[in-house]
Amino acid sequence: MVKAALVVGVGLAILQLLRADGPIFGLLNAEIYPLGVLIEALGRSGAFWCYGANVWRTSRRTSRPGSSPESFRSGYPQRMRIEEIIAEQRPTFSVEFFPPKTAEGTEQLYETARELRALEPNFVSVTYGAGGSTRDGTVEITTALKDEIGFETMAHLSCVGETTEGLATTLDRIQSAGIENVFALRGDPPRGQEDFVQPEGGLGSAAELAAFVTAGWDFGIGGACFPEVHPEATDLDTDLRYLKTKVDSGAGFLITQLFFDNQVYFDFVRAARERGIEVPILAGVIPVASFAQTKRICDLCDATIPPPLEAAFEAAGGDPEREFELGIAFAAQQCTELLIAGAPGIHFYALNRAPATRAVLGALRASRPWERVRDDEAQLGTI
Repeated sequence: MVKAALVVGVGLAILQLLRADGPIFGLLNAEIYPLGVLIEALGRSGAFWCYGANVWRTSRRTSRPGSSPESFRSGYPQRMRIEEIIAEQRPTFSVEFFPPKTAEGTEQLYETARELRALEPNFVSVTYGAGGSTRDGTVEITTALKDEIGFETMAHLSCVGETTEGLATTLDRIQSAGIENVFALRGDPPRGQEDFVQPEGGLGSAAELAAFVTAGWDFGIGGACFPEVHPEATDLDTDLRYLKTKVDSGAGFLITQLFFDNQVYFDFVRAARERGIEVPILAGVIPVASFAQTKRICDLCDATIPPPLEAAFEAAGGDPEREFELGIAFAAQQCTELLIAGAPGIHFYALNRAPATRAVLGALRASRPWERVRDDEAQLGTI
């Protein structure tokens, strides 16, 4: 009990240090790639998020062979669109995985998924390797997580290195597997290639990919957004104008890239609403389990760790247990503040490991901070 109190106390103290005019003083100012790809850059496998687009579509439930109203996962029918889940249950909790390169890594992923299953995440997603490097693994793992473990799932899909014919083949496989949801991304260039190059016979943006999916298949579509502004955008207004094209092309919901500063998220949501972007915007959060690993990820994607938080981790002296406790305390407090303010959901970047995400999600399920909505929530609009 004393240990737990100290952990929570550290988290509260850090958040107070980070405060300025609003929750968690903003310092993160970089593009955050999907953590799967960043881990790939560290010797594992995964997929880049992209500067791409998705589409608003009217939510609808379809009846397909094999679906059954008696078959429920996390309280939902076996096959269901994520935008429907978000509409029917707030807040939602979700987890991102990446396809490992080895059999051992794959078993670790499934073990993580089984451990997290008891906490009933509303859905999970599986990333897509740069240049389609984990295309088959993405479909196979997404299918197994749905059919064998019981999650509602979403497969990431990228334009990088793909022709429209190749994309159509992958979408057919996803549809045949009974997966209802895709995360449409432009994708970032593979290592060694500085700029994105539209493939011959392929697509050049996530907006185009979302429109392509909408025209030929019946999926729920999700898309990425960048609270800190995508580095290819000159400013927030330019970035949001592009984001609006994503939504107009078909995205029913958005998931943010990783951030440590809640005020950045709140300001971003307000700005998006002012520009007519009305779809739910889920907050992307990483529970830091290892400071060295997280710092490498942030260095790769030019993400800033707020100085007070970095100083707290450095004070741990590299002790794994102290870093783990601090990471959980900070993430739990960050998520609590987001949920009290009305965020519709938290998307965890779990890095295929259970302990940190399990601890944070378990604490949130037990404390239910979303039931203590702030009086000024109305000022945020519909987050």
